[in-house]
Amino acid sequence: MKVKSESERGECVIRVGLPYHLRTLARVDDEVAVEVGGPVTIASVLDAVEGRFPVLRGTIRDHATRNRRAFLRFFACGDDLSNEPSDFPLPDAVRSGEEPFLIIGAIAGG
Repeated sequence: MKVKSESERGECVIRVGLPYHLRTLARVDDEVAVEVGGPVTIASVLDAVEGRFPVLRGTIRDHATRNRRAFLRFFACGDDLSNEPSDFPLPDAVRSGEEPFLIIGAIAGG
């Protein structure tokens, strides 16, 4: 998916990869693009995703605490950002649209 790195309003356009079950819930086939104004952080990207796809509210983060759900992980540029604070700034490659911000369903079992 090719997107411009900035919208006409000066907001960054961030590519977001969703796990299959969330793509199904949001009724999308591929990664999504969301506009983020201001600092591009984990929280601002998730706010934009939930704003564009209200059906995903509460599926990525807990409604009350806004903490990441236990079986989801966040990645950017090959780095696991799952334990970073929500105001953690995303890498330049994500802000420019070169790399996606990935939300991955964790695998558990034994």
